[in-house]
Amino acid sequence: MALLISIFFGFVPMFLYGLFVYWLDRYEKEPKALLGGAFVWGVVIAGGGAFIINTVLGIGVYVLTESEAATSFATASIIAPIVEETLKGLAVAVVFFMFRKEFDSVLDGIIYGSMVGLGFSAIENTLYIYRNGYLEGGWEGLFILTIIRVVLVGWMHAFFTAFIGIGFALARLSKNMVVKFIAPILGLAIAIGVHAFHNTFGSVVGSGGLDSLGLTILADMVGYSIMVGIIIWVIVHERNVLKKHLAEEVSTGLISQAQYQKSLSPLTLTTAGFSGRATSRFYQVLGELAHKKEQVAKHGDESGNLAIIDTLRKEAAILAPQAK
Repeated sequence: MALLISIFFGFVPMFLYGLFVYWLDRYEKEPKALLGGAFVWGVVIAGGGAFIINTVLGIGVYVLTESEAATSFATASIIAPIVEETLKGLAVAVVFFMFRKEFDSVLDGIIYGSMVGLGFSAIENTLYIYRNGYLEGGWEGLFILTIIRVVLVGWMHAFFTAFIGIGFALARLSKNMVVKFIAPILGLAIAIGVHAFHNTFGSVVGSGGLDSLGLTILADMVGYSIMVGIIIWVIVHERNVLKKHLAEEVSTGLISQAQYQKSLSPLTLTTAGFSGRATSRFYQVLGELAHKKEQVAKHGDESGNLAIIDTLRKEAAILAPQAK
């Protein structure tokens, strides 16, 4: 029973967090299959792989040092950040190289990075809640670890890996070859750095008890605030992309002025479903159309973008009379 409850508290909250991340994509939703794949990668490849590699390397450190303190520090502050962020970052790299047409903006990078991070958190939280919570402290330990891992630091892995997504997104959007090469590496370095800082900070400040946890959470909140600021900025940027590229569709008569104004609202993709599937799909198509036109402006007719734009316009023309 305790194991099942640990699995529940490990996975269900991360699913809910994932829905919130999906909701953040205000103007052009990413494919659910890709987002689900990123989450599963976080659970299986990153989570399972990190457990094996961290354990093996930790044993190696202990053999060399014969010190539990040195092993604990090396594993938490050096090995785990490098191994875990590299394995999580590979999922973002797969999306970037195999599905690059879905990589339209910095927000997309944040979303894919966050999804793989949430998948990793789900399996890691399950392990901690059961092993470190229930097995060491019974039911009280289980619920205490649930609060700490899910509520207090539940976003940490999504936060770390979002920087890798930002790095790949900047590489995607830039025409500068140096930026294309450096940005993903820098994103990975930042992810490893903030991960290592999080794991180390609590052990070097305070007494190692609740005060250390509180200071670590406070430091995390500063980082989360910075990420929230970045997300708000990129959402505003995406709105400007729609504003620029859909104005032409009003002038050609493809969409009405009222539909144009509604497409710019950050709430439209959330509320359009209440007006029926046609309306919901119509505004999704407009978001995709604007982003494909932005891709053409930046990268030219990459992988048939002009043909995709033509297809999207035809679909929008069919849906426009039904859309509210």
